[in-house]
Amino acid sequence: MVIKVERVLHMVGGGGETSYATNSRLQEKAIYRTKPILEIAVAEMYRTLLPEKMVVVDLGCSSGPNTFLVVSEVLGIVGDLCRRLEQKPPEIQFFLNDLPGNDFNNVFRSLERYEKKMEEENGGLLVPHYVVGVPGSFYGRLFPCNTVHFFHSSYCLTWLSQVPQGLGSEQGVPLNKGNFCIAENSPPQVVKAYQEQHRRDFSTFLKSRYVELSIGGGMVSTFLGIKSKHPANDELNYLYGLVAEALNAMVSQGIISENKVGTFNLPIYGASMQEVKSVIGVEGSFDVEKAESIWDPFDDSDNVLSGKNVASTLQAVMEPLISHHFGDAILHELFSLLADIITARHLLKDKCNYTVLNSNSLSSCHRRHGH
Repeated sequence: MVIKVERVLHMVGGGGETSYATNSRLQEKAIYRTKPILEIAVAEMYRTLLPEKMVVVDLGCSSGPNTFLVVSEVLGIVGDLCRRLEQKPPEIQFFLNDLPGNDFNNVFRSLERYEKKMEEENGGLLVPHYVVGVPGSFYGRLFPCNTVHFFHSSYCLTWLSQVPQGLGSEQGVPLNKGNFCIAENSPPQVVKAYQEQHRRDFSTFLKSRYVELSIGGGMVSTFLGIKSKHPANDELNYLYGLVAEALNAMVSQGIISENKVGTFNLPIYGASMQEVKSVIGVEGSFDVEKAESIWDPFDDSDNVLSGKNVASTLQAVMEPLISHHFGDAILHELFSLLADIITARHLLKDKCNYTVLNSNSLSSCHRRHGH
């Protein structure tokens, strides 16, 4: 079964125990950790243009408290700058983008609550702003030419536009048997297929944003990536490997079929900083102003609780894809088993760390024109 990414991929909606809204602390930490780069990029863009109207786009916005965290950060940065520069605040149009399956209803139900919170914290809304949802894939055009002042994305570029082609079977045996993404025992052709899909997708992403970006605009992108030269050796893919181990254990127990696991592949890839810079350099539309890697604990609570926390974080992200392929019936048992595996075999020995890659990019054409 081939996963139709645009139809199936979305985080678990609502605000329940397994929802993304409840289990997205990892992503929240990344936004806070990368705030200094966001501040520099937005401030540079604003000082350069001093626009009366600004368009800011958050790509892969998802739903839950993190969705408005970026909105709040940008409003705070621009509001502070306007006070210091004694400028009238611009009107800011925020576009929140994600795939059509995203829980946009939850996003806009919570908008009034977050705006009220911002008013209380800031003593009134200092910067007029308007929020709109934009469903669609960012691996293609989303906005008219030269209309966006600033793009932001966090973690969403880990997802590919599709499962790479060529992950079938040889003589009836799946090429990537027992795995659903890159693993230590993945053959070279599987690794190559994922790497080439990432290069194509990221290049398409850059081309699309370049056309949409206005002169003097910029972009900050945060990736859940890897620090190792070989993807299979990194903690990120090790965690996915534990999910695969839980699935294979359920095969041994006769709960799901081996063939069902063999045909399950995820459109996900953690790139290295070298790969990110390479694609940006070859594509040529953007210059990297600043880039950095952050290595941080995946979960920093006690070990027994960590197994459940990490499993819940993975469930909030992976549940729709797993449910689509295997059905809902296995979800509780799968993620309970995963929590036990993480606690017993990994987190009790050592904290699992993840790598965050952060890139502040400026259109190279805009630089050539002196902006």
